[in-house]
Amino acid sequence: MINYRFYPSLLNVFARYVRGGNLSAQELIDSINRVPTPTTAAQERGVSFEEAVVKGTNEDRFDPDVIKKVRKLLPRPIVDTQVYCQWEIDDVLFYGYVDLIGKFKAVDLKTTASYQAGRFLHNHQNLYLHALKRKGIKLMEYVITEFQPGGPTEVHVESYTLTHPIDRQLEEIRLLKTFLEEHRPLITDKKIFVAPGEAADARRKTG
Repeated sequence: MINYRFYPSLLNVFARYVRGGNLSAQELIDSINRVPTPTTAAQERGVSFEEAVVKGTNEDRFDPDVIKKVRKLLPRPIVDTQVYCQWEIDDVLFYGYVDLIGKFKAVDLKTTASYQAGRFLHNHQNLYLHALKRKGIKLMEYVITEFQPGGPTEVHVESYTLTHPIDRQLEEIRLLKTFLEEHRPLITDKKIFVAPGEAADARRKTG
């Protein structure tokens, strides 16, 4: 029976918390409750860059050589974009959207000002592979554009397969369930909990 609904960005914030990142319990609870925060310039650039690459929207904002380089790394043909994924993990419905899929691989576009190799090694979006397995997806790739302030723009790729270990992510899912139960009176986003009798509805697309 499904008791919780979790999505990658929440799980990644929680992972930062449990790994000793610069995040307080209150900030984590605010993230769980989806308390609105201002969109940063970096976030806006990331969204705009993705739209430029995938849709051709406002391409002139970015270096055409960088756009071309990223596009060469995308699957051909692109089968679908903003693909809904869900995977049942014990009593958790894991769900989210991956940027695009080809015949055999899924791709998520990332932007950053500073890249370190292996950055997405334990990212919870890696679980999309298991959600998309029935579609024939065997590879999850992150195409990361590094907009270095005052320096050259670099493009990096990280690739993960279905055999890549996910023990750490699964343990963090278990720990998040414990955290939620310990702080249940403070949780205002009730979508994260599945009430008795709502198990079927929990499997529907949710955001």
